[in-house]
Amino acid sequence: MVNVRLLTGLAVGDFRDRVRRPAYAVTLLAAIGLGYLAVPNVDSTWVIMDVGGNRGVYNSAYVGAVTALAGALWLTFGGFYVVRSGIARDETSRVGQILAATPLRTSSYLLGKFLSNLLVLASMTGVLAVTALVMQLARGENRSVDPVALVEPFVLLSLPVMALTAAAAILFETVPLLRAGFGNVVWFVLALAISIGGQSASAPFGGLGVNQVAQSLNAALENQHLQSGGGGFSLGLTKVSKPLGTFLWDGFDASGGFVLGRVVLVLLACAVALLPALWFGRFDPARAAGSVVPAKAGAEGESASSAVESFGTAAPEPAPAVTWSTAPGALPTTQPTRAGAFGRLLVGEVRILLQGVSPWWWAVAGALTVAGFALPMDTVTGMLLPGVWLWPVLIWSRLGSQQVENGLEVLLGAYPTARRRLLAEWGSGLVLTAVMGVAPLVRMLAAGDGPGVACWVGGVLFIPSLAMSLGVLSRTHRVFQAIYLPIWYILVNNVAALDFMGAVRVDGKPAGPSPLLVTALSAAMLAVVFLVGTARRNVKG
Repeated sequence: MVNVRLLTGLAVGDFRDRVRRPAYAVTLLAAIGLGYLAVPNVDSTWVIMDVGGNRGVYNSAYVGAVTALAGALWLTFGGFYVVRSGIARDETSRVGQILAATPLRTSSYLLGKFLSNLLVLASMTGVLAVTALVMQLARGENRSVDPVALVEPFVLLSLPVMALTAAAAILFETVPLLRAGFGNVVWFVLALAISIGGQSASAPFGGLGVNQVAQSLNAALENQHLQSGGGGFSLGLTKVSKPLGTFLWDGFDASGGFVLGRVVLVLLACAVALLPALWFGRFDPARAAGSVVPAKAGAEGESASSAVESFGTAAPEPAPAVTWSTAPGALPTTQPTRAGAFGRLLVGEVRILLQGVSPWWWAVAGALTVAGFALPMDTVTGMLLPGVWLWPVLIWSRLGSQQVENGLEVLLGAYPTARRRLLAEWGSGLVLTAVMGVAPLVRMLAAGDGPGVACWVGGVLFIPSLAMSLGVLSRTHRVFQAIYLPIWYILVNNVAALDFMGAVRVDGKPAGPSPLLVTALSAAMLAVVFLVGTARRNVKG
């Protein structure tokens, strides 16, 4: 029998703990931004939903549907990274050992974690619904609010997908190969497949619900005798040549079969969440072979090195390999003002960042470098450069968060100059980025490609700045992975607006933002790192 009171308390308590974490706030702000993009200005040429060159009038039904579909796509990616740490956090906080001594069944524990995950994602979905209401009133095309038409798409389209995402997070946390950084990359690929395949008419259980909405929109377009452009229906951030035309759409009528499919999808998610009960030991030493491997002390429950380990690396040695010494008197002897001290600090940060990287990882990095000198120039700038600046994503994600996740924050708080240490940590990411991109740089220099070199420099500054700022703000490595991977994917699909590295080209010239703009953005993110890092040290001091 399931102890409902204990199960509810476990789920609600875990939910309250998660919503207080920076990663939740960052993802929530991104969701609100997505809600804004989903309902653009009437004269905007950047759109989320395009129905053959048209869109619905901004009434409750249309605004709710487009925001719900966009939210389902985003939260399938970003929400997963927010909710997937619950079991690992119980392990590091030793709450798991306490639960192991209670009569709580493994299935009940997993169900509680699933409900907690779902509550977190549902709260984000609720914020999106409120954002949709605000945007409907702000755009002003139709200020008549229909609560049912506004909320129905979130219930039928978004929440079932959130249930599946919540269950996947439980499954990944209990499978050894998927519980760390490699699992984050695997989920990105799976979520990408879900977001594409889920829009198909043959997607099981209604998929994302895109096909049902698209059919209803096209039917309304035909009933109003309006012409559809040749582009057909599209969902995703795209740029159109002119503002979309408008037509009236009052929502889609969900058939009984569609509603049943959504209910089955939720039940399937529950089954996926309970599946690990077959092997998960629930922190019981007697079943240690199936339990979560204890991580180092840290707020997020995954050591930074474990994220690298699961991407083909070896586990790092214990503390002696780390340059931060805990020996008595070690920190007072630091002399940051002595000539060459920053260089030594930078070298130490590089060693820490690359600690535990296996020879196989370096072998792939070396192969990419060799390919950079052998492939044609167009391939190097358009394909290889994005490739070499994807390979270290799990290492970059350690920037700004590894001190918290390895329990070294208090120790490093004694360092005399916080800004100097933060700058050295950022510099270690810059060194890694530059080394990985050295082959494209040499090729562009040899070809006299000045604009390409300028974009390369902007990319070298942008990547570690993004990683550091997100790591310092969220205090976990997962947020960078959740944000950088979609940016990279959009970039390689030739969306020039997000091309910070000069890979998207028109007539041989980079078509993305100016390198000066990328550099200014990088400097702004680095300033945030210094401000937040210094403020936290002063508060704790």
